Amino acid sequence: MEALKQGADALFILLGAIMVLAMHAGFAFLELGTVRRKNQVNALVKILVDFSVSTVVYFAVGYAVAYGTTFFVGAEQLAAKNGYDLVKFFFLLTFAAAIPAIISGGIAERAKFWPQLIATAVIVGFVYPFFEGIVWNQHFGVQAWIKGLTGAEFHDFAGSVVVHAVGGWIALGAVLLLGARSNRYRKDGAISAHPPSSIPFLALGAWILTVGWFGFNVMSAQTLDKISGLVAVNSLMAMVGGTLAALAVGKNDPGFVHNGPLAGLVAVCAGSDLMHPLGALVVGGVAGAIFVVMFTLTQNKWKIDDVLGVWPLHGLCGTWGGVAAGIFGSQTLGGLGGVSLGAQVIGTLMGVAWATAGGFVVYGVLKATIGLRLSQEEEFDGADLSIHKISATPEREANW
Repeated sequence: MEALKQGADALFILLGAIMVLAMHAGFAFLELGTVRRKNQVNALVKILVDFSVSTVVYFAVGYAVAYGTTFFVGAEQLAAKNGYDLVKFFFLLTFAAAIPAIISGGIAERAKFWPQLIATAVIVGFVYPFFEGIVWNQHFGVQAWIKGLTGAEFHDFAGSVVVHAVGGWIALGAVLLLGARSNRYRKDGAISAHPPSSIPFLALGAWILTVGWFGFNVMSAQTLDKISGLVAVNSLMAMVGGTLAALAVGKNDPGFVHNGPLAGLVAVCAGSDLMHPLGALVVGGVAGAIFVVMFTLTQNKWKIDDVLGVWPLHGLCGTWGGVAAGIFGSQTLGGLGGVSLGAQVIGTLMGVAWATAGGFVVYGVLKATIGLRLSQEEEFDGADLSIHKISATPEREANW
């Protein structure tokens, strides 16, 4: 029976890892559909190569930073318990690799290729796993301190703060240091519209992310005996809440509609194992509204050129999700309890502060040394031709 349980647990978390791996295709197509046509190839290449760099760095360094586990031992040890520890690494890697995938959408269309890969290595090797270890592996006694102060540990079941808020707030630093795309905000005060190149591809990316998210959330239980249908239904309710709110507040804009479910899912991650489904619906609805309002403000009023709106979507909705777990996870509002609003606020603010500082330091050093941005001519030609020497839809085919 023990061998059967080990095999079932390994399969369970492996399926979760595969579902979250598929989400990276969602990141790719969401970015591909949002950027202009001359940057589509770059969007696809960035996500795949960022994931590959993340895998090597997290295997060699990041996982040890977060969990103190090294894989530089014999294969016989690695294969123990049906290789559960290895597939657990695979599962958590897909979370870690989401950070550069999130950042990629904010800095699209004007960032250099190689400096971003260096940033990915530093972020996945240290910045992200340092905070991951604090929240999910009791590092430095921070969780014990929060519990002593508030009566409960900081609760983030599937990463509203650890993954999404951290990714979004790191991205904010990168976006601000890069500056807006050329001619996005003109000297006369006019704003040049850069509409999505393909709503169908944008929608495809959103759908792939939405489906994979049920692996992201449900499989965060990490063992089969801890699986919870409550997590699945809460994820579903937050998704539709975000969609409907984005539809209403965004006035039927398809870009908002397809980011609405993602906003809801970002926000529900932290408390998806605690909330009542109606609470999850509200949390998702608030997140959908946050995304539309804040995306509009950042783009049009504050003139922050965050191409995919990753700071509002992941940074702010993730921050809301961390706090919301302390509100809607309470028994007073139909939740399971065991959480403290104070603990959620403290843990969330710690994540925001660490990520913001990390983003400005990593990208600030790169900007001061090797540079972050394509030249004006390269940006005008597009990242596809400037970096990869081919466009997504070559207008001239070779004649043979």
